Amino acid sequence: MIEVEHLAKTYQEVAALTDVSFAVPKGSILALLGHNGAGKTTAVQILS
Repeated sequence: MIEVEHLAKTYQEVAALTDVSFAVPKGSILALLGHNGAGKTTAVQILS
């Protein structure tokens, strides 16, 4: 299981992620969907 609570990231004064929380049960698949610049890549980079 992966559990993330209140993930946040800023680049200087620009918020890339604000209060992101989610849980992925063991054996499940997660897809991150969103517009360009929504913070998908930033979230994955923080978790890896």
